[in-house]
Amino acid sequence: MDPVMNGEIAHSRLTNMCDMSTQSKRKYESQSEIPITVAMSSKVFNMEKQPQSGISTSLGPALSFVKALQEVNVKLKEHYPESQELFKVLLINDSPSEFDRLNNAIKIQELEELITPLIMEKECLINELKKNNTHLYLAAAPGLEVQEALREGITAAIMNIPETAVEVSETQLRVVFDGDAVLFSDESERVFRTGLAAFHEHERKNVDVPMKDGPFKKFLEVLKRLQIKLRNKGLTRNCPIRTYLVTSRSAGYDGYRALNTLRSWGLEIDEAVFLRGSKKGPMLEVIRPHIFFDDQDCHITNALQYGIVSCHVKCSSE
Repeated sequence: MDPVMNGEIAHSRLTNMCDMSTQSKRKYESQSEIPITVAMSSKVFNMEKQPQSGISTSLGPALSFVKALQEVNVKLKEHYPESQELFKVLLINDSPSEFDRLNNAIKIQELEELITPLIMEKECLINELKKNNTHLYLAAAPGLEVQEALREGITAAIMNIPETAVEVSETQLRVVFDGDAVLFSDESERVFRTGLAAFHEHERKNVDVPMKDGPFKKFLEVLKRLQIKLRNKGLTRNCPIRTYLVTSRSAGYDGYRALNTLRSWGLEIDEAVFLRGSKKGPMLEVIRPHIFFDDQDCHITNALQYGIVSCHVKCSSE
């Protein structure tokens, strides 16, 4: 029986959908406990000057994402006080004249333990990212450094800030990933460009064949490893990290293939939503993530209209 669901939108919400084996859990638990470094351009914070003092007290809409990382750190420190596996944010600035304003904003927001401001030239960026074992780099605009980071194996994307951001959770980090060309490779997406019928046939024939890794698989692995540590301490329903897959795939063979791929990796996602080609903005407004990763301009634009901080993932081959 063909598993494709009828209706304009096929949603599949699966809590703890991929049961991880004991062996997989041990693999993630045995990783060396080094800081999880997120490097960000200071330009994504859109600092605003106060009219009289000229001193910035705001880090802008991206602040919610950073504060969510801080909340995860609080829980990790509570349950693993000796662990070094905590989020660390490098705020990269290429303008020495802005350094004092940036430092002041960090202190006002009480983020000194989390954020380290750095001044550096673009030519030094990639070496600095590699030296700090960077897990995620978020740029403020397209540039060669994003492509170079991807070529060096560093997960990277371009952060876009909405004019008015939605309110998000203050106690739980919510991260939404697209599937193809983000968590998975773009192999199926290339088939899709030849036609919808060809895509459906390709996915039907390959439903049990795992897709290759996409650029954000490694970042999902990091989040899953932290979730396992926290859930081992009883934080299951109240885990401060929640992950989502929001994809244009349907809940048919193409959706099954996405889930089968995650299972083959020994990874789980907390909730999967299959939109069957519909716009993602309305569902993202319901989820209210701190950050959303997608490779398509149309989905980024639509998400921004709904107040979602959205990161454009561009393959290194583009």
